[in-house]
Amino acid sequence: MIAFVLCKLIAGLEQKAIGQIKNIRGVKDVYLTFGGWDAILVAESDTVDKLSGLIVREIRGIHGVQTTETLVTTNL
Repeated sequence: MIAFVLCKLIAGLEQKAIGQIKNIRGVKDVYLTFGGWDAILVAESDTVDKLSGLIVREIRGIHGVQTTETLVTTNL
């Protein structure tokens, strides 16, 4: 399963947070953006539970990540 994770980062901590995010297993791509969100991550996981752990414990646990919103893909 693939998800897009929208991230707001704390000003001044962006580079450090992005460096740590890029090293998380399951994060496939990181795109820095302008606008309401500072970064869009492409995350991949086998199950919703594993995806939840990836986002809640690992991504949100990084100092510098202020908030996230996750968009889970589907095959309709």
